[in-house]
Amino acid sequence: MALDAETLSQLLETVDRFVETRLKPLEAEVAENDDIPEDVINEMKELGFFGLTIPEEYGGLGLNMAEEVAVVRIFGHTSPAFRSVFGTNVGIGSQAIVIDGTEEQKQRYLPRMATGEAIGSFCLTEPDSGSDAGSLRTTAVLEGDHYRINGTKRWITNAPKANLFSVFARTNPEERGSRGVSAIMVEADRDGISLGTPYKKMGQQGTYVCDVMFDDVMVPAENLIGGRENVGFNTAMKVLDKGRLHISALSVGVAERLIDDSVRYALERKQFGQRIADFQLIQGMLADSKAECYAAHCMVQDAARRRDTGENVNALASCTKLFATEMVGRVADRAVQIHGGAGYVSEYAVERLYRDVRLFRIYEGTSQIQQTIIARDLIRSAENG
Repeated sequence: MALDAETLSQLLETVDRFVETRLKPLEAEVAENDDIPEDVINEMKELGFFGLTIPEEYGGLGLNMAEEVAVVRIFGHTSPAFRSVFGTNVGIGSQAIVIDGTEEQKQRYLPRMATGEAIGSFCLTEPDSGSDAGSLRTTAVLEGDHYRINGTKRWITNAPKANLFSVFARTNPEERGSRGVSAIMVEADRDGISLGTPYKKMGQQGTYVCDVMFDDVMVPAENLIGGRENVGFNTAMKVLDKGRLHISALSVGVAERLIDDSVRYALERKQFGQRIADFQLIQGMLADSKAECYAAHCMVQDAARRRDTGENVNALASCTKLFATEMVGRVADRAVQIHGGAGYVSEYAVERLYRDVRLFRIYEGTSQIQQTIIARDLIRSAENG
């Protein structure tokens, strides 16, 4: 159920105020230390950010997709690392349970995730299995009333902070491809779980990413999401549809920040006795960025609303992510160009954001995977008449 207009407006104002007054002043510090202060994380918990999309009956705010993307867009006005702190709880870390979990699983996990007491991570990617999720090798073998899990998961966001892992593993070795894959909730304190060294990344300092290794980890069979084997791939795809719209909204927000910074710089910077904002070639770059950002914003809103009505937005989510994430890459490149030499040094945010947004075109499915999904949908529709 959607929030009434006044409540949603108040929420967006709260988020905007928090971003502008609390988070933006910390951007340089977070980038330098590669860490987000604990007091900021606690404030996010108190404001309910960890439970934005978790249903109200389990302690969350219960935002629908259109409301979620409105909030995430505002978080795009600051460093993406801040959103990442609670992003897995709002998105891929919790949604497997929200979408396909049993009532008992929802009661057990979601209230703790909504408050931020428990941090969730999404364990799908492996060393030899990323976009080709159907080829994953992690196994979950049923032994009595427990599953024995073995395997390695790679590039797992928030893993160093996680209390819960949504693990996708092969429960039926006889089935090839995506069939035979199941989703299982695994508590992070179980014996046999170890973490790799956190990665040093090109951008998004302050986010926490590492490998997760499972070595004979025993998990009760009741942790099987939905209580059904061999449907985990479908669960993952439903979660990723939602996650792709989430990242698209974030891309729009970052683009808006980059455009705003570029306009202000162009008004201040003078060359040949006048503001560079008065040069038509600068105006052309600003205009292209604004037009593309607006188009992406419209796509995000449309796809989100369609999802809220129950429409299958698999292809639309891919269209939106493809366009929005490629768009923000172009906007970031123009922002650096408009800033000139200043855009290449860390004194200005555009240098950092230029590196930060590069990841958007990779995770939640690369741009090339989105193209593949879109094309296959077109071909399938034509073949089915």
